[in-house]
Amino acid sequence: MRAKIVAGNWKMNKNLAETETLLAELSAKLPDTNAEVMVAPTYVNLSSAVRALDNSKIEVIAQNMHYAESGAFTGEISADMLLNIGIDTAIIGHSERRAYFGESDAILSKKVITALQKGIRVMFCFGEELEDRKSGNHFKLVESQLKNVLFNLEPSAWSNIVLAYEPVWAIGTGETASPDQAQEMHAFIRKTISEAFDATIANNVTILYGGSVKPGNAEEIFSKPDVDGGLIGGASLVADDFIAIINAI
Repeated sequence: MRAKIVAGNWKMNKNLAETETLLAELSAKLPDTNAEVMVAPTYVNLSSAVRALDNSKIEVIAQNMHYAESGAFTGEISADMLLNIGIDTAIIGHSERRAYFGESDAILSKKVITALQKGIRVMFCFGEELEDRKSGNHFKLVESQLKNVLFNLEPSAWSNIVLAYEPVWAIGTGETASPDQAQEMHAFIRKTISEAFDATIANNVTILYGGSVKPGNAEEIFSKPDVDGGLIGGASLVADDFIAIINAI
């Protein structure tokens, strides 16, 4: 049975006091659910978030990590640093990291390999830009992103990988891929993995949708057979909205 996951990516939002307030509200309102619920606060508040959620079912995850164990990488955070404070899941390859910080498939491959070697669960993000969608190149691009980063891994590695499909044109724009578009791509992703590895891996990997999920559309998106949850941006910053999305799954 595939894991159902709702993860909130807080990006560069919420200071310490605001983080503690939101976490307290989420903890108090968290429904009884079989889904895994995760939040990714900014790096400077990760330790505080872990402490605040010590008795909660909400998991704290990281928005990013570096591929090196240590060294002269100013401003970066290593896998061991995350593990040391109780973080064992990291988002890797978010479209904003690719677009604003030049993270290529080659860099992301090194990050994924390091994370898996260290025992960190990888939430790997990928997806097409608007021009790729308009030109009909979106399937080819998504296949390439998967192949370049993940298809050189051993089959056993997939038990520690969660996929997050991000139609980049639907992030922070208010646009959302229709539920049918989301299902079409998720089914394609599963088929692509099945052909590269096998049907068991393809059918067991959790694939999240990450493109402007809101309380009003979450239930319909999550109802699709190959959509296993969501990587939530803006709506995860408002407790009632995030709780409504959790309830939708």
